[in-house]
Amino acid sequence: MYKDTIKKNLERIGKLVDEKIVLSEEGVPIFNWLELSPIDLCNRQCVFCPRSDPSLAPNQNLSMPANLYRKLAAELLAMDYSGTVLLAGYGEPLLAKDIVDMVATFSPICNTEITTNGDSLRPKLIDALLKAGVGKIVLSLYDGPEQVEKFEKMFAEAGAPRDCYILRDRWYGSDDNFGIKLTNRAGTVQCGTQPSIDSRKSCYYPHYSMMVDWNGDVFLCPQDWHRRVKAGNVMLSTLMETWTSVQMRRHRTRLANGRRELFPCLHCNAEGTLHGLNHARAWNAFYGNTGDDWEAEA
Repeated sequence: MYKDTIKKNLERIGKLVDEKIVLSEEGVPIFNWLELSPIDLCNRQCVFCPRSDPSLAPNQNLSMPANLYRKLAAELLAMDYSGTVLLAGYGEPLLAKDIVDMVATFSPICNTEITTNGDSLRPKLIDALLKAGVGKIVLSLYDGPEQVEKFEKMFAEAGAPRDCYILRDRWYGSDDNFGIKLTNRAGTVQCGTQPSIDSRKSCYYPHYSMMVDWNGDVFLCPQDWHRRVKAGNVMLSTLMETWTSVQMRRHRTRLANGRRELFPCLHCNAEGTLHGLNHARAWNAFYGNTGDDWEAEA
């Protein structure tokens, strides 16, 4: 089980992301991975996370308001959205007081998942999340292998089916990259054995996914912890208006062609091509780039 969880989860997400491309009536490739940040707060300070530096990512007890996530849900319903909503983002989602209501709001529309450190999880909360319709609870276990037994007992006590949760071993040291797909979070973290920055490497994040902060700000991807380059704000515009914005196109076209010269991408060492190739091809066609040269540069 241990250390296989990265590969298994990547394969699982790959099936959710890559197997189906949905186009709008105008031919726009629709995102199918929408990550929301329910709260700008975490109870841990992992060394591989920007939260370990309060000057960079200070804890703020700021939560996504109900009127915002209900607005997003209404838009997804009108779009007949068939992708995934992930509740994770820049904080620990279970610290958000409305987390069960958020799940209940999105789960009738689409697959809804939570990624959590599990510290706030109890059988009663598990039961509430399941009744709200959560599709998957993904737990990152940072303390040690003894947590496996702890959480298996907890889910059993809640009467939860085994396929409703995933336990990811994350208790390793820097020599093992902490058991994660280690990146520098767009240049904000330096620890462990980091891959080098390749400014000529393609990235498909903005071709298939959206990252929405607690206040509605939309960023290029979850790797961007600078949170300065905004594609828009979904309190002020629609998801689709933001998805098709000039800022998204500017980065999307460059990244597909292996050009990471724009901030924050020029500082990022994330692989960026694990998912989304089919979306990148669809965007390439939509933008009128009929040649295949960009794939040769990936």
